[in-house]
Amino acid sequence: MSTSEMLELNRTINHLRRCVGSLRSMYGDAAQVRRLSNDLERLEIDAQELDTSPPHVTRREPVERIKIPDVPYDASMWAGVDDEGLGGCHYERG
Repeated sequence: MSTSEMLELNRTINHLRRCVGSLRSMYGDAAQVRRLSNDLERLEIDAQELDTSPPHVTRREPVERIKIPDVPYDASMWAGVDDEGLGGCHYERG
């Protein structure tokens, strides 16, 4: 991650820490608050590990793009076909 992304991540984690602290003061040592605290601790650990040793980024090979024209399909291609999922064709195609 770039420095600005890490700064934003750390700022967000700090904000989350304050929010969890507020919840702890309101709800005490509730199981949900403990889980949030554990999740926050894991986020902090992962962010620190990512900052100290970022993963190796691999480049993907470009994928061949196939252009699909915007013109309507030939209506004869659908002759005699039911509209699956719509209860069948109950009208005359035209």
